[in-house]
Amino acid sequence: MNGRADFREPNAEVPRPIPHIGADYIPTEEERRVFAECNDESFWFRSVPLAATSMLITQGLISKGILSSHPKYGSIPKLIFACIMGYFAGKLSYVKTCQEKFKNLENSPLGEALRSGQARRSLPPGHYSQKSKYDSNVSDQSSFVTSPAADNIEKEMQPRYEPIPFSASMNESTPTGITDHIAQGRNFS
Repeated sequence: MNGRADFREPNAEVPRPIPHIGADYIPTEEERRVFAECNDESFWFRSVPLAATSMLITQGLISKGILSSHPKYGSIPKLIFACIMGYFAGKLSYVKTCQEKFKNLENSPLGEALRSGQARRSLPPGHYSQKSKYDSNVSDQSSFVTSPAADNIEKEMQPRYEPIPFSASMNESTPTGITDHIAQGRNFS
C-alpha cells in the first residue's frame, strides 16, 4: 500500500470515457453515409428553399423601392448576398436534425460523443459528473463521521450562491454616470 486509504466502493460503476473526436478522427462507413445524407437533405430541403425565398423577398423589396439597387450592377449584389445568407441559414437550421441522426447510430464513436455531450449539458449547473477528491474520500463514508460538528464543516465547505435581484443592483436612484450637464454648460457660439 502507498499509505493512502481507498474508500471507494468496490462495485461502483466507473463512467465510460468519452471518445476523443478530433481532426484526426476517421469516420466509419455508417457515419460517412449519414454525413452524405445530412449534406444532401440540408441542401435540398433547407438551403435551396431558403436561398430562393430570400432572393425573391430581396427582389420584391428592390422592385418596391424599399431597397435600392446598385447604380452600376443593379440588384445582382443584393440578390447574391441574400442567396448566400439563405444557403447558410438552411445549413445551420439542419444541424440539430443531423445531430439526432448521429445520436441514433448504434456503434458510432461520434454518436457516443454527441450522446455523452448531451447528458453532460443536461445536468444542473454546479453539478459535475465526476466527484472531487474530497467527496469520494469523506462524503461517501458517513460511518467515519460521528459528530454533528463534522456535518457543519462539510456544509460550510460547499459554496453558497445567492442570486442578486436586478432591482437591488440598479434602481432609479442609482446614478448611471451619464450626465448632460457638460453639453448644457458649454456654449459653442
